[in-house]
Amino acid sequence: MSQQSDSEHYRMAVYVISVAAELSGMHPQTLRNYERVGLLRPARTQGGSRRYSEADIALLHRIAQLVESGMNLEGIRHVLTLETEVGRLRSEVQALREHLAQQRASRGELVPTRQVLSVFTRRSGFFGEQ
Repeated sequence: MSQQSDSEHYRMAVYVISVAAELSGMHPQTLRNYERVGLLRPARTQGGSRRYSEADIALLHRIAQLVESGMNLEGIRHVLTLETEVGRLRSEVQALREHLAQQRASRGELVPTRQVLSVFTRRSGFFGEQ
């Protein structure tokens, strides 16, 4: 039997709307409204009932913060989109940094000694120095 990762558990939709509303400190109708305007997409059972995950609850808390700061729903949608994109880009930058570090490490191990060392000989200088 395989063990679920923390991420899978975080995204597992288990809460019914009344529990999600209580956990988020919102009215169930507010959750329905956020879904209607596209800020939230809870999972659905085969019977059509909404199910919310820990990730959905965290998103509801973030939406509440933005509402508290005076943002309207369209502004909140824009902020959430940008936050998602920033998260994706940070992950991409981290992966690229790790890839670059691996390349540098492997190049450092493979560089032949003769390419690293230089032999300097004495030549006459610009003013005829020896």
